[in-house]
Amino acid sequence: MAFNNVYRGKKVLITGNTGFKGSWLSAWLLMLGAEVYGYSNSIPTQPSMFEVVGLPDRIHHHYGDIRNKEEMSDYVQAVKPDFIFHLAAQAIVSTSYKEPFDTITTNVVGTASVLEAIRNITWNCTCVLITSDKAYDNVEWIWGYRETDAVGGKDVYSGSKGAAELTIKCYWKSFIQAMPNIKLGVARAGNVIGGGDWAKDRIIVDCVKAFSRNEVVEIRSPKATRPWQHVLEPLSGYLNLGQYLYEGKVKNGEPFNFGPRAEQTKTVFQLVQDLAELWGLDRNTAAWLTGNVPFEEATLLKLNCDKALAYLDWHSTLHYEECVHFIADWYKAFYTDANVDMYSLTTAQIDSYVRAAGAQHLKWAE
Repeated sequence: MAFNNVYRGKKVLITGNTGFKGSWLSAWLLMLGAEVYGYSNSIPTQPSMFEVVGLPDRIHHHYGDIRNKEEMSDYVQAVKPDFIFHLAAQAIVSTSYKEPFDTITTNVVGTASVLEAIRNITWNCTCVLITSDKAYDNVEWIWGYRETDAVGGKDVYSGSKGAAELTIKCYWKSFIQAMPNIKLGVARAGNVIGGGDWAKDRIIVDCVKAFSRNEVVEIRSPKATRPWQHVLEPLSGYLNLGQYLYEGKVKNGEPFNFGPRAEQTKTVFQLVQDLAELWGLDRNTAAWLTGNVPFEEATLLKLNCDKALAYLDWHSTLHYEECVHFIADWYKAFYTDANVDMYSLTTAQIDSYVRAAGAQHLKWAE
């Protein structure tokens, strides 16, 4: 009965469904009894979680460019979804330095394309648009950013996310807030980690690839701190927001932050050492530190999630140690056990997460 059973029997469209977060969300929605539809331009990595857990055979999927507003709108009209979760994005900071134009058009024009499709919807539909914590104009202060703080960005990736937020705001104010059939919310989260991620320039990915080959992992920014959170944390927030919008329990058109506990702000080096130890390696020799930073990265970015707690009854569930255990268990199974059913392992981790949230009396997990 998680999320008050609102997704059972519903058509749910996920843009960017072949990505890391989209694949976990697809698996969770299948468990919730939803009919899942996906829209994305490609399978982004090899290996990919989308294929590893067998999602091509479990959901309806359409390959298309999110920037093509006619194709996007036609697909929405054909599916007539009850819910839309917009995750499609160029999500890699390093890629934004090599492909700035594609980053901006995917993240800004792609979001506008989804909003155009929403404008044409004539049935009741609940929409959750996901941007990023990078949407905030990061001045690296020590307290968390609130939903009322300025969006912006000094680099292409952050700027594209800030611009996506402004695009959503403009469409909301100009068109969508006058549509009684549409419920819409915005979700901001970042530094998501978990099993099934093989994206480029991600520290967990670099670790598990190196560890699986008995190699030492290279760390470019060992002292950088990140508020690490397991992928299931923000996904529970997105689904929670979708539920509350659908039920009319939260104000329409609002942004919400979804972040981890304050205790989970750890250095890159500590995360690598802890993951190595769970892999069965020597934590002191598993990593090689290098000063080679090919692009500028923010060293501190935290979110204030008080609004999600106050209006959605949501807070993160996993402690840091539990988060790292989930990740090590998923990747070790993939790399060391050819007979393991990765879909069953994935759903088992979702079940464990929901039980942990229920033990903390989070309403969505009841």
